[in-house]
Amino acid sequence: MADLHETSERLIAPVPRITIQAFCETQDAAGMIEAACLDRRMQKAHVKVQMGGGPAAVEAYRHAPTPNVIIIETQGAKSRPLECLDSLAEVCDEGTKVIVIGHVNDVQLYRQFLQRGVSEYLMAPVDPITLIQSISDLFTAPGAKPVGRTIAVVGAKGGVGSSTIAHNLAWTIARGHGTATVIADLDIAFGTAGLNFNQDPPQGIAEAVFAPERLDGNLLDRLLSKCSDNLSLLSAPAILDRTTDLSEPAFDNLVDLLRAAVPCIILDVPHQWSAWTRRLLIAADEIVIVAAPELASLRNAKNLLTLLQQNRPNDARPRIVLNGVGVPKRPEIGAADFAKALDAPLTASIPFDPALFGTAANNGQMIAEIQPGAKASEVYADLAAKLTGRPEVKRGRANLLEPFLAKIARRKAS
Repeated sequence: MADLHETSERLIAPVPRITIQAFCETQDAAGMIEAACLDRRMQKAHVKVQMGGGPAAVEAYRHAPTPNVIIIETQGAKSRPLECLDSLAEVCDEGTKVIVIGHVNDVQLYRQFLQRGVSEYLMAPVDPITLIQSISDLFTAPGAKPVGRTIAVVGAKGGVGSSTIAHNLAWTIARGHGTATVIADLDIAFGTAGLNFNQDPPQGIAEAVFAPERLDGNLLDRLLSKCSDNLSLLSAPAILDRTTDLSEPAFDNLVDLLRAAVPCIILDVPHQWSAWTRRLLIAADEIVIVAAPELASLRNAKNLLTLLQQNRPNDARPRIVLNGVGVPKRPEIGAADFAKALDAPLTASIPFDPALFGTAANNGQMIAEIQPGAKASEVYADLAAKLTGRPEVKRGRANLLEPFLAKIARRKAS
């Protein structure tokens, strides 16, 4: 399990729908590439790994078209890398990119590779994330703005408040960090984002999902409803005229367009288990699992953690948020015991406060709008900072006094 969060480094854009063929000389390199293929960022790419190195690549393409990317492992002079690259150039189709994995740290050799049009030279041993980033960079246009981060929020069971947390988290990131954010309510039949933000847009996510062939940047702009300066909503219609038996890649195009449009996307994932919810969770850059302090939530959260860790080997663990803690007279699993049973730390605990949360829900407001100093507001601010990797821009009293103090200083100076 990778320890590094992508919040502390440049976000790696998912690899587009391309073909990649690798020709290895060692089993270590072949195993590394096969491991990279299992990463969520590579799910659209079609990868084939074979042995034989450069000579095998040359032979393979004498009478066959070349893929989008060729990866060649070379062990040094005995592999005759320059001769192989010269021969490969004769059979390569225009536009094919070549990545070389080498075992020799030689600047002169590296320059000769570049002169022959090699796109990237990686020194062995190479870890899967380094290879994925190299491939991703090949298809990122120079000067393109960074890809947006997706944060999926899902409940370990129904009714644990995951949607409320998703909405307040999006509002906090947009307002507290000044980051353009979109919240996508994926519960098409019963979504509450429109209610919680006091919005009733005529169109929303259903138009994007049920007619994917029509979806482009212009349509997406029309579907988004503005909640504040930095926050937009892709709402659910919350009507039952159609069922939501969606295909596994149903949201792929929508997420790709959102990534290209805004820095932060909060995915409010409904509590259901289907091919598309599984795919969305595995593909997200960050995952927040919301649980209640009771047995069913504990079991489901543990199952989710196990599955996601198996399918996201190069990502940090999902973050666990315990919600509704401290209900009077209700027996609860303590936070320490909950974390011990999961063998994972809790990111946050949000106290039970029915008056505050009930007022916010009925008024179509966020918690910090009603009570900025509430414990829940502090938790949302802390969680937003952890997910974005940036401290909150404080909007306290000192900031409000700055213009007044500056005015006094100017008067004294004159």
